[in-house]
Amino acid sequence: MTVTKQRNINPEKLERVAEVLKTIAHPVRLSILEVLQNYGRLTVSDLKEKTQTEQSLLSHHLIKMKDKGVLKANRQGKNIYYELADAQITKIFDCMENCSFI
Repeated sequence: MTVTKQRNINPEKLERVAEVLKTIAHPVRLSILEVLQNYGRLTVSDLKEKTQTEQSLLSHHLIKMKDKGVLKANRQGKNIYYELADAQITKIFDCMENCSFI
């Protein structure tokens, strides 16, 4: 018999988790998270190269993720650098690797 840990997550946190999961639920967005996890802070050009994504599509996803608080962006001169707002979000990859139904 498998014993599962009982959780008691408050409704506000469940709402925020659902919002974040909706925000990252796209292959390009997951790719962005993975690249930023591996390389840290990167420019849009670097992300374009590493994700092999067209710049207009990449920019669309980056803006959505920034607006929802998943990413942080900082302009330095002509470049905008993106980074994870909280590195803990990449624990979703552990779930993907360990969940047998995925």
